[in-house]
Amino acid sequence: MRNLTVRMARVSARHPWRALVGWLLFVALCLGVGSAVGTHSAATADYRVGEAGRAEAMAAGGHLERPAAEQVLISARSGALDGSDAPSAARDLTARMKRLPEVAGVAAPVRSKDGNVLMVEVSLKGEERLAKDKVGALVAQTAAVRKAYPTLLLQETGSPSISEGVDRQRGDDLALSEKLTLPVTLLTLLVAFGSLTMAAVPLLLALSSIAAAVGLSMLASHLSPDAGVGTNVILMIGLAVGVDYTLFHLKREREERARGGGRLSTEALVELAAATSGRAVVVSGLAVVASTATLYLASDVIFSSLATGTIVVVLVAVASSLTALPALLTLLGRRAERRALRRASRGKAPRRVRGTDGGRFWSALLRPAARHPLATLSCSLLALASLVLPLSGLKITEMSRDTHSREIPAMRVYDRLNTEFPDRRVAHQVVVRAGAAQADEVAAQLRALARKADADPLFAAGSRVRVSADRRVTSLELRVPHLGNSPQAYDSLEHLRDDYLPATVGRIGGAEYGVTGDVARYTDYPAHQNGKLPLVLGALLLVTFLMTLYAFRSVVLGLIGVVLNLLSAAAALGLLVLVFQHTWAEGLLGFHSTGSIGSRVPLFLFVILFGLSMDYQVFVVSRIREAVLAGVSTRQAVLDGIRRSAGVVTSAAVVMTTVFASFVFLHIIEMKQIGFVLAAAVLIDAFVVRVLVLPSALLLLGERTWWPVRPARAVESAPAPALADVP
Repeated sequence: MRNLTVRMARVSARHPWRALVGWLLFVALCLGVGSAVGTHSAATADYRVGEAGRAEAMAAGGHLERPAAEQVLISARSGALDGSDAPSAARDLTARMKRLPEVAGVAAPVRSKDGNVLMVEVSLKGEERLAKDKVGALVAQTAAVRKAYPTLLLQETGSPSISEGVDRQRGDDLALSEKLTLPVTLLTLLVAFGSLTMAAVPLLLALSSIAAAVGLSMLASHLSPDAGVGTNVILMIGLAVGVDYTLFHLKREREERARGGGRLSTEALVELAAATSGRAVVVSGLAVVASTATLYLASDVIFSSLATGTIVVVLVAVASSLTALPALLTLLGRRAERRALRRASRGKAPRRVRGTDGGRFWSALLRPAARHPLATLSCSLLALASLVLPLSGLKITEMSRDTHSREIPAMRVYDRLNTEFPDRRVAHQVVVRAGAAQADEVAAQLRALARKADADPLFAAGSRVRVSADRRVTSLELRVPHLGNSPQAYDSLEHLRDDYLPATVGRIGGAEYGVTGDVARYTDYPAHQNGKLPLVLGALLLVTFLMTLYAFRSVVLGLIGVVLNLLSAAAALGLLVLVFQHTWAEGLLGFHSTGSIGSRVPLFLFVILFGLSMDYQVFVVSRIREAVLAGVSTRQAVLDGIRRSAGVVTSAAVVMTTVFASFVFLHIIEMKQIGFVLAAAVLIDAFVVRVLVLPSALLLLGERTWWPVRPARAVESAPAPALADVP
């Protein structure tokens, strides 16, 4: 691998302009081809899991699935709803909606219990997932009727308009995130390098990698459909790893330049950086890819989409660091050499190139581990364990529609709909598939089930039975007068599945049955994820161990990597529980606590953090191993390696934390949780694990760190410069 990175860097360094033009053409080609083929979005069927998914598939097979629907509320702008304007407006609205090609049907107007609101429900054609793209035409007709009846207030809500509002809000949030992230990232890099030009290089390469990855992800979506989160994760992960990989490479080139004192050419410095940090970048990238690939084991379209986006952008970022970056370094290095010659001709002293010797700050931070490794390790582990303790109260739920921000207009109308028409808050759909000859028996048992539900206060009146054209599928819709995320709604589903169904439809031989609907989905999805978590986590631990073993040929380091990653993730997850399952931080972070954590957050945290932690692990341990290969003792190699890499790790951690923390400002509660927990995990990993826990553990282990085989000193390696031990 080292030979490969060196050869690629050598070609780019010898032909820098060709390499840069080639990279830009590659980015343009990716975007062009991706735009031409478009994105293949996930269909409704791709989201089906558990019993709810099976029931939904049976309903779709009989054309009995519940259509996406919009509800229009008609009320007086002030006072009670009286006169003939409201019925006239409802008739006008109904006529307009029926003429739209997107509309499948319009139900008769329904008046609220107090008579002050008239509700018109409009059903849309096609898949539920695609309905949000059709809602604009309905909103336009509602606005036209509102204009024709100025004394009336017409408000529209429904799953399609809410989804469209969420998408718009997500787009605005991401734009704000970029406005916050890019300046802070540039400022961090400016502090790290002291040069605007050098600071701009990682940022520009990361942005070009993101652009190429977006195009490639469009192509990849035709193999693994995009769930609408691919671009989000490409922006988040792409900026983080893109800057990190370039940062590792740049820092090493500057360090070698400072050490060489002008004796090495720019091309030689680029090749030297490629042989060291270049190899670490490739290993880190492969580790992130391998770790992220375990998400495919979750058998979930959203996680598959997240995995695809992450893998694509990481591979592109690695490619940019091996091709475009050496070319840029060569051009910048040659410019620096010309400036140095001009200064020399004028009799001026050459400018000092800032290296990365660690400095007093990191020497001070490493002093506890150097002097008292056992005490430092014990205290650090105790502190991390205290953060893990809140995990005992972890509650995982699916974030439902009710958790969306009320800044979305359709959500405020949704709240009013639930208040005025409580019997329409939630509906369970019981679906039964049996032989056509059993249709009458199935219908009779479903009516018996409906009678049981009518006597249960958890259900509302108004059930109906429908039979498919081929009489093989029968459906019963039961209404629940409670919000979808309420305990009563979940209790009603439990009664239905555990008691009423087995006592009625369950008696019919050969019949398949199940319950679907919003509450059923909110129940089955977390259960599905919890069932897959052991498989994914086990594969993740194995991949982490094998990648570390491959990189360093040490079983001990492999085990240490697994344990430290688990500890970092568990501590960050415990901190997430402490913050988001309670209300004390609501005002500080701008959210309303649901008393739970989103079902996707823990699995996403473990997979992404394990991959990103390998960046630090590989980079830090690579520096330690280099020193050991040069004949330095393990103790001195640990102290020097961590001190020399500390500045790079800090800069990388700040960039990553900035990227992830910007997601805390988003309105979507699950994205807030993901941003917070990843930012916390990176900080814990960089400033506690890598500075306190890792050096303490390695110092205590000593030469046993490299078991079963201590790295043999490389004859061709240049001796590492002697560095004083940390005082």
